[in-house]
Order: sequence, then C-alpha cells, then structure tokens
Amino acid sequence: MNCKVFIKSSLPTAVIFLSGSGSNAERLLSSPSHGRSWKCAAIATDRPGSNAREIAERYGLSLVEEDIFRFYEAHGRRSISIATEEGFAIRELWTEALRKKLAPFQPDFGILAGFVPLTNLVADFPCLNIHPGDLTLERDGKRLLVGLHDVPVRAALLAGHRFLRSSVILATPFTPGAKEMDNGHILGISRRVPVLLPDHGTPEALAASESLLAETAKRNLENLKIHGDWTLFPEVVADFASGRFAEDEQGGLLYRSAESDWRPVKTVEYNATGKNPIPV
Repeated sequence: MNCKVFIKSSLPTAVIFLSGSGSNAERLLSSPSHGRSWKCAAIATDRPGSNAREIAERYGLSLVEEDIFRFYEAHGRRSISIATEEGFAIRELWTEALRKKLAPFQPDFGILAGFVPLTNLVADFPCLNIHPGDLTLERDGKRLLVGLHDVPVRAALLAGHRFLRSSVILATPFTPGAKEMDNGHILGISRRVPVLLPDHGTPEALAASESLLAETAKRNLENLKIHGDWTLFPEVVADFASGRFAEDEQGGLLYRSAESDWRPVKTVEYNATGKNPIPV
C-alpha cells in the first residue's frame, strides 16, 4: 500500500508546547517511551508565568519563550483575539517570532500539551494535540464535541452523556473565519471515563444554572485529564514517533501495530486491555 508515514526517523525529536501547569508534559517526559521512541529537545511556552521553565530545568531541556500578551501589547493590542484581521495578522507575526526561536532545534514533530494559542506552526511539522472530548462522535458528518477549554465537556454534560473520552488529534492549520475546529486526524481516543454528577445533576438542571454547569464541567475536566489525558497521550506519542501512523493516497488515516500491515482506521482506542483500531 502506498502511503505517507508521518515520522520516519528512528529516534525523532519533538518540542513540547505548554501554557499552564504542564502536567501533560511531565507525564510525557516521565513515560518509558521518552528517550526510547522519541526525545524532547525543548519546552516552548507563550506564558513566562507557566511551569515551562521549572519543567525544562528539571529535565535538562532548552526553554523557548515568546510571551504572547507582551507581543500583542507591543503591537498596540490588549486582546490576543484572532477574530479580527488585525488580530490574526499579529498572531502570524507572533508565530514567525516563535518559529525563528525554534529553528535551531529542527523538530520532527510537536506536542501541544495544554498550549492555548492557535498557531500555524502546525503547518511546519506534525503537531499532536490533546483534546477533552470524544471527537469520533458526529452528527450529520460534523464532530460534536469540538471547542476550546471546557466547551466539549459542557456539551457532553448538557447532552446527557454518561462517559467522556480524551482524544489526540493531528492539529491542522487555521484561517480567519474558519468554522471547523479540531478537524485533524483522530490518532487515538482514551478509555471511557464515567461522568461525575452532583445530586440531581440532570442536563435540565445544569442548563438552568451556569454556576452548577461551570463547577460540574471543571470537576469532570480535571477527572478526564487524570484518567484520560495522562494515560492516552504518552501512548499515542510513542506510536506516532515509532512510525505507526500514516496517510493513504486519498488522505485517509492508516495505522499498523508491530504485528500487522497498514489498515485504514477512524482512530485507535487505547484502553486497559490494549489498542483497538477502529475501522473507518
């Protein structure tokens, strides 16, 4: 089968991008696959107040910082929104500044481990992004649980879902005004994580109380990170770095285990009993 394997190096180099606590980054760096299937060359952050510096020092890694708030302020903007043409243009300038700082590391791929700002660096090299929702769920051909921060969890709660999953996607470039989000290949989904609800936490009760919805979403988002993100992300990164994901000639996703040939998949479920490739 003719295909394009995303990673061909025997020990590819990655840059980990983060904006906050870096808990996903730490799980990746402490996983058995780091140093065996891939190696991290640098930690990159848009926020000097994040834990990026501490994590980089702990693991002996280079640190790349490009403060997005200060960058926008230097260009006369207080908001970092890309909703306007000017905001988007500044984002592209910021991306270019970050790109220049990353150039010496020549990463084979990137890992977006809680990296908040959208950036078209994802067009320079493959970038894996962790997402708090099951992106295989669709309606009329469109993914249901898309969006930033706790938006996917809120949507699942209001729809009455009993379980949540984390997804790892191959991030795609964005353009101003684009309505589709989180539309890259779904490389993997976590096992099902039961939804945690307060007493009388029906979808109707959650919809009627913003404070209750926010509190419930926060609790479930943190629980999903622990039982979804932290187990899923290192496994997908290891498989990706080992060259087990590819695209066919039509742009479809392919996966192969150590014992099998390439097969078309919608995604791969990583659960307690192993890996379950889900056919298209």
